[in-house]
Amino acid sequence: MATILVVDDEKNYLWMLGELFQNEGHEVLTCEKGSEALTLLRDSQVDLLLTDLRMAEMDGMVLLARAREIAPAVSSIIMTAYGTIERAVEAMRLGAYDFIVKPFNNADLLRAAAKAIERTLLVRENLRLSQSLAHQHHFDQLVGKSAAMQTVFDKIKRVTDSKSTVLITGESGSGKELVAHAIHFKGPRCGRPFLPVNCSALTDTLAESELFGHERGAFTGANVRHLGFFEQANGGTLFLDEVGELPMNLQAKLLRVLDKQEIRRVGSEKVVAVDVRILAATNHDLKTQVKAGRFREDLFFRLNVVRIDVPPLRDRPEDIPLLAEAYLQELVKEGGMSGKRFSPATIDILTRYRWPGNVRELQNAVAHAALMAKTEEILPDDFPLELVASGEWLTALDRILPHDVPLDSTLKAVERHMIIRALSRANGVQAKAAELLKISRSLLQYKLKLPGNLPDSPR
Repeated sequence: MATILVVDDEKNYLWMLGELFQNEGHEVLTCEKGSEALTLLRDSQVDLLLTDLRMAEMDGMVLLARAREIAPAVSSIIMTAYGTIERAVEAMRLGAYDFIVKPFNNADLLRAAAKAIERTLLVRENLRLSQSLAHQHHFDQLVGKSAAMQTVFDKIKRVTDSKSTVLITGESGSGKELVAHAIHFKGPRCGRPFLPVNCSALTDTLAESELFGHERGAFTGANVRHLGFFEQANGGTLFLDEVGELPMNLQAKLLRVLDKQEIRRVGSEKVVAVDVRILAATNHDLKTQVKAGRFREDLFFRLNVVRIDVPPLRDRPEDIPLLAEAYLQELVKEGGMSGKRFSPATIDILTRYRWPGNVRELQNAVAHAALMAKTEEILPDDFPLELVASGEWLTALDRILPHDVPLDSTLKAVERHMIIRALSRANGVQAKAAELLKISRSLLQYKLKLPGNLPDSPR
């Protein structure tokens, strides 16, 4: 069944074509003006545009051009009289799939429409495949040499070829969606849709419609049939992020879909078979929610066939340098960051920081530092203030400062190190180095003359 939009300023043709396609099981939208057709193309998923060529308000050629901008995947068939066949051929050069001459044979029109609809579905599938391939870079970011991540990688390998539901748990920002991407794109469904759905963003009033779709007229404002997430992901994978936020009434319906692999659109008595693999994720303890009566126990067991726990970044510090370097190289590929590298002190501080926002926070911090760095070497001071001022840098200082020495000697060693670093960043220009140190140039010159400090800079 397809959705066909018929545009003609002759009402008898609208009525006749509506009856013809509805008898074939299709949904038919009709309008007399091109402007109305453009609105319908924006608001609904149309599979075929069937339009007359000569119309008063908007010429069919103009409608065709604007329709391609709004819905480039939708195939178009031009209806024309004998005297305008040349213009119909011109319309095909501009992107129309076919044309048919009035008066036409119904069987010929149905055959042409079937081929055009098939073409629309093929184009949409190619677009989905392209989008799927574009997402494959995501699991390049799923890196790690820690034992915890090796366990994650092993579980991903074991579940990619199965149809089992997988429950992915972990703190916010830990990379749960990256795990879902890896399972989908490394498995047999990699050429099919991968559709992520944030369950916490589903509104109570429209959640059922968004998941399962609705029929035209199912409720106020339902002007056209809408395919829900399950049908959009048919043949592929539906990733239910924050599944613990689903309302209780939808939890029961989700359980039924998992058991029977079929859905019913809102406002319809018919069931539609779907072939969708479910991957779910949560940063909550669903067992606790089950005990509190906020999550169905039977749904929990149905989702928890295989469980993958994504460890927080603080529990795998040995992975932090690898991840930071991977994010930096991604920025290099995007352009404008060539030659950037982390200083040893930076790697040390990054490794010791607790990363409450996990890998998402690390990725943002690396992007910030790469943009702020004044030299090719990315230094600790280039990172966001909250990271540098978190107190974690004190543990790094504990490693690099001398032990069992008087306070006076230690302070002098720190001061000397800061002066050397400032002069290096300022390329030896004392005025600029003093600015970096937030002291006057005369004070810097005085300190440079003290015993044990650097000799005067020639500049």
